[in-house]
Amino acid sequence: IVVMNEGMIQQIGSPIDIYNEPENRFVANFIGESNIVEGHFIKDYLVEWHGQQFECVDKGFEEGQEVDIVLRPEDLDIVEPGRGKIAGEVVSVIFKGVHYEIMVRTENQDYKIHTTDLTEVGKKVDLDFWPEDIHVMEPMGTY
Repeated sequence: IVVMNEGMIQQIGSPIDIYNEPENRFVANFIGESNIVEGHFIKDYLVEWHGQQFECVDKGFEEGQEVDIVLRPEDLDIVEPGRGKIAGEVVSVIFKGVHYEIMVRTENQDYKIHTTDLTEVGKKVDLDFWPEDIHVMEPMGTY
């Protein structure tokens, strides 16, 4: 598959590669829903956003480089407070047929989560994820 934006090739790869490792913000949003945060690449296998550092599986960026980070809605887990990596509050729940689309507001931004577990609006929660759920890419601005 070739993903193009205004006549310019953004990424070439298999559907799985493009979905799992988008090269930029345009591709991440084009191929599926995404939570995108601006952060910094601390060093190989370590990124930072909103003042917190997280282990990841990415390498090869410059130390301290500004990056965009993708967290897919299906890769985020809602867990009890104190058991996850980012604290927040459920602000909306929409039933989508096979899953719920839940928005969690944190101190710095809202995150979209796709889950089969129902959680009520107003509940304090944490968000949890694994290093392989973090996808680091070159910053590209907002589309």
